[in-house]
Amino acid sequence: MEHTGNYLAALNFYIDAGVDEIIGEAPVDRFAESRIQAQSPIPVPLPRQGRPAPSANPARAAKQGETEAETSAKALAAGAADLSSLRAAMEGFDLCPLKKTAANTVFGAGNPAADIMLVGEAPGADEDRQGLPFVGVSGQLLDRMLASIGLDREKTYITNMLAWRPPGNRKPTPEETAMCLPFIRRHIELVDPKVLVFVGGTSASTLLDSRVGITRLRGRWLDYHTGPEAAGATIAAMPIFHPAYLLRHPALKRLAWIDLLAIKARLEDIC
Repeated sequence: MEHTGNYLAALNFYIDAGVDEIIGEAPVDRFAESRIQAQSPIPVPLPRQGRPAPSANPARAAKQGETEAETSAKALAAGAADLSSLRAAMEGFDLCPLKKTAANTVFGAGNPAADIMLVGEAPGADEDRQGLPFVGVSGQLLDRMLASIGLDREKTYITNMLAWRPPGNRKPTPEETAMCLPFIRRHIELVDPKVLVFVGGTSASTLLDSRVGITRLRGRWLDYHTGPEAAGATIAAMPIFHPAYLLRHPALKRLAWIDLLAIKARLEDIC
């Protein structure tokens, strides 16, 4: 019985730490892999004459040019003429490591002809299992928030910035976000809503290319450009608090209500 209690305590620890999905049938000894890598000498290529040595900083090197995944994602997204072809392109995109651990590609839900489009960050465990955005606890709160201003999933279109769940609901890396950006940008272009709502700080700061936090961004009408300002369309966009954040900080629901009323007024002006 003592051993059983230890096993249950270990399982509870893993669940609390976010380890709630199995991604392989057999365990992998990461320590053995590390020892093998440590024993293998890493060759350092000599720079060719007349050319600078390669940068030792991966982040700096990434900024100097696109990765293969980003280039491929851009080409696939640009070639999608409608939502069904964009979905097929994303389901066939195998260069994002998140897809290898996700159960489903979470594309979008609702009415693509709606005037309003909501963009969250990434799927959670419930969304990954069902293949639909915002169906967990935070999604239920989002439904109640939309209902308070006369909206539901038939009158809105909902998606996420990333289509695949990061393991353990961790924050996506900049590299993972960069290779998914072409897809969400094309997604917005194809839906072509009159109003964009960025649900949470990550989607707002990334798609608006802003370093301002959600507490300062929320409640403000901003311009989202679907392409170069001279050629692309401009969509009215408002960032709001993520429902998951409101569940942790219920006192902020007062501010969320103010933002929802502003969105309702904007939609009424459009219609």
